[in-house]
Amino acid sequence: MEHNKEGLAPASPSAQYFNSSALSISIIAVLESEVPINDEHAMSLLKDVFLPINPRFSSIMVENEKGEKQWKRVEIKLEDHIDIPIFPTGLSPTSYDKYLDDYMSNMAMDRFPQHKPLWEVHIVKYPTSNAAGHIIFKLHHALGDGYSLMGSLLSCLQRADNPSLPLTFPSHQSSKPKNGRESMSQFFSLIFNSVFDFGWSMLKSISIEDDRTPIRSGNEGLEYRPIVLSTMIFSLDCFKHIKDKLGVTINDAIVGIIFLGTRLCMQDINNKSSQAHSTALVLLNTRTMKGYKSVEEMLNPDSNTPWGNRFGFLHVPIPKLKDPKSPNPIEFVQAAKEVIKKKKSSFGVYLNGRLLEIVKKLRGPEAAARYIHGTLRNSSMTISNVIGPLEKVALDNHPIKGIYYMTVGVPQNLTISVVSYMGNLRVTAGIEKGFLDPQKFKSCVENAFEIIFKAADEIPM
Repeated sequence: MEHNKEGLAPASPSAQYFNSSALSISIIAVLESEVPINDEHAMSLLKDVFLPINPRFSSIMVENEKGEKQWKRVEIKLEDHIDIPIFPTGLSPTSYDKYLDDYMSNMAMDRFPQHKPLWEVHIVKYPTSNAAGHIIFKLHHALGDGYSLMGSLLSCLQRADNPSLPLTFPSHQSSKPKNGRESMSQFFSLIFNSVFDFGWSMLKSISIEDDRTPIRSGNEGLEYRPIVLSTMIFSLDCFKHIKDKLGVTINDAIVGIIFLGTRLCMQDINNKSSQAHSTALVLLNTRTMKGYKSVEEMLNPDSNTPWGNRFGFLHVPIPKLKDPKSPNPIEFVQAAKEVIKKKKSSFGVYLNGRLLEIVKKLRGPEAAARYIHGTLRNSSMTISNVIGPLEKVALDNHPIKGIYYMTVGVPQNLTISVVSYMGNLRVTAGIEKGFLDPQKFKSCVENAFEIIFKAADEIPM
């Protein structure tokens, strides 16, 4: 990001959409510390390690005479970006669980003030059931997407066992090359799928809403309501086992299990909702990549893994329970595989991106932001995932036992995020407080995992 003489740099279209009157979306990333937190070096770490990562961390958004937003470098006061909450002393870890939940719920609802850079760090020193302390980064989505911001956090972390060694990540399997006959036979289906996906996505964003169900109220202003976070941990090896048995990707298995768990939860609350029309927005990273790159490489204008918001929404129907009394669990994974594969191989995401550019050019960034708001509001849930390191990491000699994140400020009752770390998958559900029982949803997703794992395990190799 290059600044002119006045210290201004153009904000990307996505940055303008996510920081508008229609949308203000942020990402909360939570690091669970194994040891009590010593914040003695917090200021120096932010000044010497975090701020140099990207000029956006020292910039605010300003609007020019044409209504276009730009990044403007400013003098930063680090003390304005660090919060260390004070809770009552001497309580049990389970009591501090409640304090942490309430604190994070309030944090999620708060919009960033526009007069200072769009990030915060919260240091919670009280021990909970899961950790001796928590380091929480709240970063505005205008700064970048999950891939960019995870790359930023990884720049601040080191391997706990040997800081001199690089972090490693789960491998990505490349698809097999297609022969000429297959490519020709798929050409017309590609064109059809692209046109259908684009048209359907546009209708979903403008006029067609999902049914009102136990996971979707359809109410206005959901982005301003308190949420509660519920997390689940699954073995990555178990997902690899499902992947190998069913011939799918790990992402297919994750989405299929979330879909089955969601339908089981809906049915348990309202039996008729097992047949309701419900859609998930599955986020697709549009970069060409095989892992994380250094921040320097991401900031290179010619990088194939560039910094910023480089993702698209895939509208994926949540499969219905054909027989609520005896659901076929494998169908949920296979359905997720087929739909995601079809949509990823179409140009629907690209065409939607072009449509947003046209809307922005003709009616301005606020109109494009309202279009995205409609896309989110008319669907039932969002699913996003990022990969994390295989090794245990540490921040300033604080070993990190767990990592999870959540996208907040979204006009939905239910949002799902997934991150891998140390051989596990951490699934987090952000649920509107008082609308859906977090424990019920968690139990249903865990039950779906057990059902699908068992069904896959019974398939002969």
